[in-house]
Amino acid sequence: MPSRKPKLILVHEPEKACLDRLVADGHGPQRAAEIASYLAQSTDLAAEFEALGRACQARGLSFAAVALDEAASVLASEHPSTTLVWTLTDGIAYFRGGAAPALARLGGFKTIGADDALFALCQDKFRSGAVLGALGLPVPQAGLARDGRWLVEPPASGAGWFVKPNRLGAKIGIWPDSRVAELGHALELSRRVFSAYRDDVVVQPYVAGRNVRASFLGLVPGAGVEALGVAFVDSGADFQTMADSLALYGDTGEAAKAAGHYAEPELVAVADSQPVADARIRAIAGRLMSGLGLRDVFSIDLRVEADDTVHLIEFEVCPGLPCFDFRAYCRQQWGLELVDAMAETAARRLIGQEHRA
Repeated sequence: MPSRKPKLILVHEPEKACLDRLVADGHGPQRAAEIASYLAQSTDLAAEFEALGRACQARGLSFAAVALDEAASVLASEHPSTTLVWTLTDGIAYFRGGAAPALARLGGFKTIGADDALFALCQDKFRSGAVLGALGLPVPQAGLARDGRWLVEPPASGAGWFVKPNRLGAKIGIWPDSRVAELGHALELSRRVFSAYRDDVVVQPYVAGRNVRASFLGLVPGAGVEALGVAFVDSGADFQTMADSLALYGDTGEAAKAAGHYAEPELVAVADSQPVADARIRAIAGRLMSGLGLRDVFSIDLRVEADDTVHLIEFEVCPGLPCFDFRAYCRQQWGLELVDAMAETAARRLIGQEHRA
């Protein structure tokens, strides 16, 4: 029987498929488009699928980009011993990418990324925050509100509170008034979020500091926190809104570039000015890897104060691979452009040796 060529399968959920499903479920077209925009990395990376295929081919792998709705049928025809599954998007609510690592586990396939339980946990910010707190990590305590009523009241805060959707995307505040001084305002925001997106809101004490993104790709099996890229992300704003997010990625990001309105935030290594904070962040990442099970590819969002106080905001099992910050990380840490870094990671998992082109 002829040997099977090692193969990387990248499972992605296209924006259009998500948009159509949300509209069919009764979401307004504008709100559905905003929700689906979180899948813009599928849109952005699609332009590089051919280049990724060539990078895989140069390392002795075949490659297939598979839309999420086709994943079950495609995996049924593949051989688990020679196939690696890399899932591009998480999701258990608006997005459904968490189904892909579960399918891979069911079929006995090797995977890149955390196990499927974390694909579910990371999208629910209230539950994930409770787990992170139980691990002793410095995550702000949170209240939870739904359509103007408290499910869990937030702790007191002299600096006010920050209000964000519980399951939508990540840390963004949706609107510019997401930092509030009164809890009545927080409940009003919960009504607006519920009306617009059918989501609860997490209400956390506001924490000061600069935004930090920690990125990780375990290109070399066994890589640890030394391979973490830790950078301040300076956009000139205190926090990201929905409008800010739309201007960075996907079709709206391309339109912003064409109109000359696109500006990437500046990335500055935390270690250059605050080495103590950098060391604390690496310790947090180590705890997430050992205690929570993050591995292979992930990102962490944090706030760092001038006195090196670190606040853990969230983790992502599917970082935005084609985003400017992860591309910069691949170049700085691994000396590779994104598609080569992805192909090299897959080759080392499947073939077990260095195959740089």
